[in-house]
Amino acid sequence: MTHASEAKAPQVLFVTLGCAKNEVDTDRMRSLLLRAGYGEAGDTDDADAVIVNTCSFLASATSESVERTLELAEAAREGVRELPIVMCGCVPSRYGADLPSELPEVASFVRTDEEDGIVSVMDGVLGRESVVPSASGAAAGPLASPLRTVQGASAYVKISDGCDRFCSFCAIPYIRGRYASRPYREIEREVSALAREGVREFVLIGQDTGIWGEDLGEGDTLASLLVRLGQVVRPYGAWLRVLYLQPEGMTDELIAAIRDVPEVLPYIDIPIQHCDARVLRSMNRTGSAEEFSALFSRLRREIPGMVLRTTGLVGFPGETDDEFEELLAFVEHEEFDYTSVFTYSREEGTAGARMSDQVPEDVKLERTQRLHDVAEELGFSATASHVGEVVDVIVDGLDTDGEAPELIGHAWFQAPDCDGAVHIPEGEAAVGEVVRVRLTEAFCYELEGEIVRGDEEGEVA
Repeated sequence: MTHASEAKAPQVLFVTLGCAKNEVDTDRMRSLLLRAGYGEAGDTDDADAVIVNTCSFLASATSESVERTLELAEAAREGVRELPIVMCGCVPSRYGADLPSELPEVASFVRTDEEDGIVSVMDGVLGRESVVPSASGAAAGPLASPLRTVQGASAYVKISDGCDRFCSFCAIPYIRGRYASRPYREIEREVSALAREGVREFVLIGQDTGIWGEDLGEGDTLASLLVRLGQVVRPYGAWLRVLYLQPEGMTDELIAAIRDVPEVLPYIDIPIQHCDARVLRSMNRTGSAEEFSALFSRLRREIPGMVLRTTGLVGFPGETDDEFEELLAFVEHEEFDYTSVFTYSREEGTAGARMSDQVPEDVKLERTQRLHDVAEELGFSATASHVGEVVDVIVDGLDTDGEAPELIGHAWFQAPDCDGAVHIPEGEAAVGEVVRVRLTEAFCYELEGEIVRGDEEGEVA
C-alpha cells in the first residue's frame, strides 16, 4: 500500500491571463498549493490538473479566457486522458451562475474572493485527501515565501483589491467587489521576503492605489506606506514603483513622498481616461483639462525629471468630434512619456452599456488610431531623449532569438512589461543584477546600451 507521504505529488499547470493583479493572485494560489504538497507542471503533458486564472475586464478578454480554456480541454482530449480544468478569477466572478451549463469542460469555478480556498477545491477535483488540512483559507496563517509567475528581479505587489468608483465604463467593482486595502504588516512581510530572495523592484498595484489605507481606520495613507516600505527595501538597494494613481489621490503628502523617498521612482502613472469635463461626468469621474493641466504642471515643477504615464479612453457614449479633438490636443500639449489608448467597449452590466448615444464602431476605431499615432510620436521622442544618459538597469533576462545573445533589462523610467526595454548586445551580467548602462541608441520604445564600469563611467565593459 502506498502512503500519502510517498505518493507522487499532483502536478498543477498554472495559466494566467490578464493584468498583473491576476499574476499576484496566481502566485498566492501557487504558494498555497505547493505548501499543501502539490507540484507545478511545465506543460499539459506533465499536468494532473490545470488552473486558468481568467480576465473579464473587457468582452475581448472574456472571450480569450474562454477560448484558452477550451484549447486546454481539447489538448487533454487529444492526449486521451483526463485533465481537470479549474477556472479561477474574473470570469467566474462576473458570470459564475451561468458557467457550469456553458462550460461543462470545466471541473470547478472559483471566484476571486474564493481563491484562498484553492487547496480544498483542488483536493475535491482530484479526489485527494488533504495532506495539510489547514493549508487553505484564513486558517493557513502566514504564507510561505511568496512565489512569482515570472521569476526575475521585479515583482508586483498588490496593496489593495476592489474599487468603489463605479466608473460607468468599467465592470471591475462588479467583478472584484468594494475597495479593500491590504494591511501594512501583510504587505511588509511580502516585500521583505521577496527582497531577501533577490527582487530589486517592487511594483505596487491595485485598482486605486492612491487611496490605500483610507478604509483601515488607522490614519494610514499611500504616502506613509511608501515611507515605511522605503526603509524596508533600503538595505537591498531596491526600487519602489507605484501604478494606477487617480488624479484625486495626488495629495501634498504623496507628492512629497515620491519626491523625497529615494527608493520611490519618480514615475507617475495617472490614468485620466479623458479631459473633457462633460465626458468625465458621464463616465462618473471628476476633473477637466484645466484641472489636469494644473496638476501635471505642479508635478513637473516639484519632481524634476519625472516620467508621466496616462491612459486615454476613446469613443465613450456621447463623445462628440469636438470633445475627441480636445482630448487629442490635450495629450499633444502635455507630452506624456507614455499613453495607453483604449477603445470604449460596451461592457454588460455597466452604466455606459445602457446609454443610448453609442459611438459607431468605425468612428471609435478612427479616433483610436489618431490618438494612438500621437501617443506613439510623443512616446518615441521621450524614449529617444534618454540616449546619452548613464542609468541603472535591472537585468531581466537573456534574449537568444537574435543572431547573438543579448541581455534585456529596464531602466527606472520603464515599467516592466509596459514601456519597452534596454537591450545590451555585449557584456555579462546575471538576471536580477543592477548594472550601469550608457544608452546609445533608440528605436520606438526600445533602447540599446553598453555596460560601463569603474568610477569613471566613461569606460565600457
